[in-house]
Amino acid sequence: MHSDIFIPYGWASVKLSDLGEVNRGRSRHRPRYAEHLYGGPYPFVQTGDIKASGGRITCYSQTYSEDGLKQSRLWPEGTLCITIAANIAETSILTFPACFPDSVIGFIADPEKCNVHFIEYCFRILRKDIQRQATGSVQDNINLQTLERLRFPIPTLPEQQKIAGILCRLDEKITLNTQINQTLEQMAQALFKSWFVDFDPVIDNALGAGNPIPEPLAERAARRQAMWAADNEAAPARLPAETLRLFPDRFEEDEVLGWVPESWAVQSLDQIARYQNGLALQKFRPNEGEDFLPVLKIAQLRARKADGVEKASVNIKPECIVHNGDVVFSWSGTLMIDIWSGGKAALNQHLFKVTSEKYPKWFYFLWTQRHLEIFQRIAADKAVTMGHIKRQHLTEAFCLVPEAKLIDKAGELIKPLVEKMLSSRLESEELTQLRDTLLPKLLSGELQPPNIEAAVDKVLEAELA
Repeated sequence: MHSDIFIPYGWASVKLSDLGEVNRGRSRHRPRYAEHLYGGPYPFVQTGDIKASGGRITCYSQTYSEDGLKQSRLWPEGTLCITIAANIAETSILTFPACFPDSVIGFIADPEKCNVHFIEYCFRILRKDIQRQATGSVQDNINLQTLERLRFPIPTLPEQQKIAGILCRLDEKITLNTQINQTLEQMAQALFKSWFVDFDPVIDNALGAGNPIPEPLAERAARRQAMWAADNEAAPARLPAETLRLFPDRFEEDEVLGWVPESWAVQSLDQIARYQNGLALQKFRPNEGEDFLPVLKIAQLRARKADGVEKASVNIKPECIVHNGDVVFSWSGTLMIDIWSGGKAALNQHLFKVTSEKYPKWFYFLWTQRHLEIFQRIAADKAVTMGHIKRQHLTEAFCLVPEAKLIDKAGELIKPLVEKMLSSRLESEELTQLRDTLLPKLLSGELQPPNIEAAVDKVLEAELA
């Protein structure tokens, strides 16, 4: 948005400083990372927090102490944060008072002149132009003067509020879906850990049968007994008798894993699932004019979206084509595992597509996730530019496999959680596409709020149904 952009009738061309206070964040102390500055009650938001926030800062990874606050500034809730170094022109609005460093510019909107959410949406449109201005220096960055040169058209305050309201409703539903998914994943992980890692039902059966509890599990068993005896509200829920009967009531000692439930098999990750490596897709480019698949690399896995910047031929082997719902595991660089929701894509090298003909998706997904922290430590210890694991590490990562009836019973509880996570992700993808389509049209005056409010209402009502 520049000074020569078309300005709709009734709109004004403004600078950011016309609409409120614009100043850099503050962090006077050098060296900046002195320990006494941190660990107190004041949120300290950094550029990475802003980039990952989705436009609304609801969490933070670090805090300032009283000494940290003295050499900084506590910005009020509602401040628009704009990054000017590292992650250029990323924006987000504080949902709580917080400090931030001088690599972030703060904008406190004058509520009589503008809606801060409208301005944040304007910066989403401006982002690429600002980033181009930052490119070329030793370390890409911008400054207050860069922002001061920017001009963009805005409508009247009531019109800003209507436009921001439409876009915020979509963003709020996307955020809600994210929060729901976090809860669903925590529920799935908690149940999986209780049954297959901590062996709580086996402990309960052993206690009920009067069978010995192995020493490593004795403290957990005693704690469960004590909570039940005291009728503690926090006591773990007792499983139905028909479910408990699926678990053994004794433990046996395994030479690798120690004490495990009797009769459960010990298998490695690569025994319960197939880990199909991707291709060096630079060797499989489409010809001019041919159909193509977007390339799925580590960056796209993190973003949960195949952006199509890199393209691959559709004629690669099917094992290396990823669809929504497939489990994808990055074994190099940023080690992570996720259930893909970014559409049909071609799997690049350094990524595994994880499948199994014998075990359900939730089972091998959660077991791989269970070993992820160990894999990350292995990769971090490698003295190379990009840490990674090898296939031997999959072979050395062990899982416990109970009888099929118990896996089926666990699936009745865990599978719906995983399926809801995927459907919620896909819903958010649709809402994101709708928001990104409406954003430039609303902020240029091409679309008027009254013409689309009812349509957005119908979309959101359908998603809630």
